[in-house]
Amino acid sequence: MKNLFYLITFTIVLIIAGGAAHASFLDSLTSALSKTNGAAALSALPEDQVVGGLKQALSKGVSNAIVSLGHNDGFLTNAAVKIPLPGKLASVESALKLAGEGQLADNFIASMNHAAEQAVPVAAGVFGDSISQMSIADAKSILASTNDAATQYFKKTTQTNLFAKFYPVVQKATDSVGVTAEYKAMMAKFSSVDTLGSLFGKSNPVKLDATDIDTYVTHKALDGLFKMVAAEEENIRANPLARTTDLLKTVFGSATK
Repeated sequence: MKNLFYLITFTIVLIIAGGAAHASFLDSLTSALSKTNGAAALSALPEDQVVGGLKQALSKGVSNAIVSLGHNDGFLTNAAVKIPLPGKLASVESALKLAGEGQLADNFIASMNHAAEQAVPVAAGVFGDSISQMSIADAKSILASTNDAATQYFKKTTQTNLFAKFYPVVQKATDSVGVTAEYKAMMAKFSSVDTLGSLFGKSNPVKLDATDIDTYVTHKALDGLFKMVAAEEENIRANPLARTTDLLKTVFGSATK
C-alpha cells in the first residue's frame, strides 16, 4: 500500500502542476486504479512511466525550492535558512549591539544572504542532471522510502558538483554586494570602540579573510538549499494539492487500508 501511496502522491503533484501535457499519464493511472488495488496498481504501470512521473514530480519540487531562495531576500527573510554570522564572530555581534552599532552586523549578515541568493539558480542544472540520470532502482528506492529519501539521493549525487559551481558564483556575488566591505566596516568599528575592547578584549574573534567568508557562505547556501528541497519532498509525500477528487479519495482510502 505504501508504494501505491507514494507513487500517487508524486504523480498527482505532477499532473495537477503539469496540466494537459500529463493527461495520458493520468488516464493510465486512473485506469489502473479502477481495475486493480494495492501493489497491483503499481505493477500495472510501465516502469518508464513510474520513473518518468517521479522524475518530473521531483523536478517540480526542486524548482520550487530554487525559486523560493534564488531571489532578493529569498534567504534573508526566511528564518529557516537565513545565514547568520559565523560562530567565531558571535562576540562581535553582541558587542556592536551593546554599543548601539548592531546595524553594522546586520548589514554584513544581509550581504552574505544576498550573495547566497545569487548563487542558488546555478543549482538547477546540477539537479537536472541528477534527475535525468536517476535509474529505475533509484526511483523505486525513493518511492518505497519515507521522509527525505529523495533529498539524500540529491545530496549524494550533487553536493560535490554544487559546491564547485556555487563557490565561484559566491565569490563574484560577495564582491558585487559588498560582503567584504561590510565585514571590514563591522570589524573596524568593533576594534575602534574602547568600551568594546574592554568588554571583549580577552575574547576577540579570529578574523576572517575573503576566502573564509566565501567558503562559509557557500556551505550555508547549500545547507539552505537542501533544507528547502527536503521541505518540498515532505510536502510532496504528505500534502497533495487537494483531496477533493474521486481519484485522491481512492488513493488515500487505499493507503489507509
